[in-house]
Amino acid sequence: MTLESEQVFQAQSFDFYKADNMKQVQCGFKVQRGFTLIELVMVVVILGVLAAVAVPKFVNLKGDAQDAAIKGITGSAASAASINYAGCSITTNASQPNKCKVVNTCDSVKQLLTGGAWPAGYSVAVTEPSVELPAAPSSNGEIRSCTVKVSGYATPAFFDVIGAGN
Repeated sequence: MTLESEQVFQAQSFDFYKADNMKQVQCGFKVQRGFTLIELVMVVVILGVLAAVAVPKFVNLKGDAQDAAIKGITGSAASAASINYAGCSITTNASQPNKCKVVNTCDSVKQLLTGGAWPAGYSVAVTEPSVELPAAPSSNGEIRSCTVKVSGYATPAFFDVIGAGN
């Protein structure tokens, strides 16, 4: 085979393309481009599996957010009550501005929080023992368990309040 005939052979077998309505003709055979049905079905199945795994993770976000919110409120209330008790202990248990507030009920902890009130929809009640602390110096240092509930949410949370400033 000569060099000239070799070039003609390559042109006929590899380089001969003719465009015809988005289909290419190569040496008399039609070559179609695209995905097979099996490939498309596999993509749909993979996307279905990914959706089945991802959707349940996002379904109960409201419940998780309410859990986090009520735990945050009870944590800050318990911390505020402890800090207040420590401040009252330093100042001989007498109520003083910016150092010691009177805390003898579960609801009185709200004055220790920023804004001086429970967030909207929250309610607080004593849990155990079921009697609030008396407003007397003997109740300083006594602990009561308090229940925090959110309207429209079934799971309550709990924190302990320490009597102080009486």
